[in-house]
Amino acid sequence: MDHAVHVAELRKTFDVPEREAGLRASAKSLIRRRTTEVKAVDAISFDIAPGEVVGFLGPNGAGKTTTLKMLSGLLYPTDGDATVLGHVPSKRERDFLRRITLVMGNRNQLQWDLPALDSYELNRAIYRIPREDFVPTRDELIELLDVEDIVRKPVRQLSLGERMKVEIIGSLLHRPQVLFLDEPTIGLDVTMQKRIRSFVADYNQRHGATVLLTSHYMADVEALCQRVIVIHHGRILFDGRLAELASTFTAHKTIEVALENGAADLSAYGEITYRDGDVVTLRVPKVETARVTARLLAEQEVLDLNVEDPPIEDVIELVFAQERPE
Repeated sequence: MDHAVHVAELRKTFDVPEREAGLRASAKSLIRRRTTEVKAVDAISFDIAPGEVVGFLGPNGAGKTTTLKMLSGLLYPTDGDATVLGHVPSKRERDFLRRITLVMGNRNQLQWDLPALDSYELNRAIYRIPREDFVPTRDELIELLDVEDIVRKPVRQLSLGERMKVEIIGSLLHRPQVLFLDEPTIGLDVTMQKRIRSFVADYNQRHGATVLLTSHYMADVEALCQRVIVIHHGRILFDGRLAELASTFTAHKTIEVALENGAADLSAYGEITYRDGDVVTLRVPKVETARVTARLLAEQEVLDLNVEDPPIEDVIELVFAQERPE
């Protein structure tokens, strides 16, 4: 199979009711409803290879979750084509559902009043997993996420981080080949985010699973994804390697310089974006980087100097702020 996920000119349009505030407008809407057409996803195309981990980035309302729901079969597309592992998601075929999973950080699938272990047994029955396959898989996932002490507690008694871990286990008991992860670390502390990231990376390596990940935490993307797809207003702005994002969308580099005399004024060399004692951070045009660096070394008492691309968070913010490239 050439592609685990294939998307071609995929569209999703919603008719959203709208009305003015007030009782009169409310009464009128009962007789004549006015709607506005909203293009949640607007003719996007991409392919994901088997075993690839891809970041799917965009601001709130960009179309990320709508796309994942179409790819997992929860929403029927308005137009275009999509296949996952050779299946058309909207058909919801049993073999397709056994091979994919959708994890949403703000949704629960486990029974609230039961221990996670009981919900896992329910999932085993739903997916018809033979017990000789189910038990080793369950125990392996429990060990990987270090939740031996909490899977016997009712889910409602777990913290957010604990609940997210047992939810992920429940989503992977049938060993899916494609993982659609929608904000899997949302609301978690830094330690828990790191644990989830390590788990996803380990699962990908062990089972060759394909992963499409959305996250507002750039640490998730940098740790897991070499390739990113950036979507805004339902359209793709960028699809390529994460390392190429800065070179494509930014015309500046960052120079961090430590000076023998920290009081020196470096405004003539570039835009000063940060100063902490003897350390100054400058923002300079890419084409001027070499010249500015040479000037600093020749004219200032430099103790240390680093030239870097801007932080990935700043690059993503800049991408969102720009119109779609021609």
